[in-house]
Amino acid sequence: MTDTDAVHAQLRPPSELEDALSHLQCVLVARRTATNPEGINWQQYDVLEMLRIRGAMNPSRLSESLGVSRQTASKALRVLKDLELIQQAALGEDKREHTTSLTSKGHAFLVSAARSRQENVQAAVEVLSPGEQAMFTEMCHKVADSIDTLLH
Repeated sequence: MTDTDAVHAQLRPPSELEDALSHLQCVLVARRTATNPEGINWQQYDVLEMLRIRGAMNPSRLSESLGVSRQTASKALRVLKDLELIQQAALGEDKREHTTSLTSKGHAFLVSAARSRQENVQAAVEVLSPGEQAMFTEMCHKVADSIDTLLH
């Protein structure tokens, strides 16, 4: 994209899709902020959620999955380890590489934090028919996967 293209792109009003995605993101972030127990920051929460969703990961894969630098991920991991929400174990004979996983305390933290997510689901269930719920679920996965490819 040239500088001229960038200027023209800035002048165009956002599409309805852009506005909808932006609004959804803002609402979800506001909900997570309002229900953030223990003062876990967003980066740390994302690490915990990624480990919950994808299981144990090494720090390199975790940083790639989150779209952050290895240093940023390492900083979050240190805090979470100090809070005993995660544990790290050496992989194989190479003691330099570790796998990171949730501890039972980490799982308990996420269970308590899940209440807000469940309230979000209930709000969606109240306004979407079962068919719309299935379509919304499929579309969320498609869009998330597509946006995820922008990180790599």
